[in-house]
Amino acid sequence: MATTSFRSSVAEIRHFNRFYTKQIGVLQEGLLSSPFSLTEVRLMYEIAHRKNLAAVELCRELGLDAGYVSRILQSFERRGLVQRQRSGKDGRQNLLALTAKGRKTFRPLEARSNRQVTAMLEQVPDPRRKLLIDAMHTIESVVDPQSQRDKAASYVLRPHRPGDMGWVVHRHGALYWKEYGYDERFEALVAKIVGQFVERFDPRREHCWIAEKDGEIVGSVFVVAKSKTVAKLRLLLVEPSARGLGIGRRLVAECVRFAREAGYRKMMLWTQSELGAARHLYQEAGFKLVGRQRHRSWGRKGLVSETWAMKL
Repeated sequence: MATTSFRSSVAEIRHFNRFYTKQIGVLQEGLLSSPFSLTEVRLMYEIAHRKNLAAVELCRELGLDAGYVSRILQSFERRGLVQRQRSGKDGRQNLLALTAKGRKTFRPLEARSNRQVTAMLEQVPDPRRKLLIDAMHTIESVVDPQSQRDKAASYVLRPHRPGDMGWVVHRHGALYWKEYGYDERFEALVAKIVGQFVERFDPRREHCWIAEKDGEIVGSVFVVAKSKTVAKLRLLLVEPSARGLGIGRRLVAECVRFAREAGYRKMMLWTQSELGAARHLYQEAGFKLVGRQRHRSWGRKGLVSETWAMKL
């Protein structure tokens, strides 16, 4: 059974490879209707977008044979597209840069690539575009856990799916009890919020992000409609094991971006004064404190609720 399953997985991956190479046009003789191959365009891209780049770095990071890269670079030099300059830090290395002719040659290639991807995305309905991007991040992090993107992020964001709401309620209840002493009435409040979100969900104006690291859920946040012009950020949570990776900052940023794109004019949130890390993220994102109120809730005295707002 294991062998059959593995062979099936190989077939599925090869099927996806055939599908995607057709989608992005790499099967054509010249990539992007140009006289250059996929590898040549990729090398130009790296040289154009990076400073102090040595040929040895290109070979190592792209997994290409040094002799193959050397022949391409020599071809670029003969055509006046690339120039080499001795490194000031290491005289044994030559740093690569596009010439004025190289930049002029590469510019339309990048523009065509952007138009190609734009045209592909325009065929995908808005609610599914984020799902597509999240799936790409997942593929990258699973296939190459040591990739530069994975080192920087080491997590992925995805939309909610069945089972996630139970996790949100459970983890809010458990963490807020452990860290702040909030009793089960706080958990009941969270359950009410997520229940209303599911029952009234409008994907054009509302969204939930679930953060995953190494296949495990480590965070969540919601954008919900308060009115036609006002959105609310709700239930931001990051597991202790995943704090310090920038997940909370990213979740807040995604909420603000989504609210702007959905056409809201204002965004609000409600929190507690003792949640220092969350308050810092809100302030950093551009929210302003607009109200405070003392209250007694969830088995705790002396709490101070805060309302924060941001014009979009």
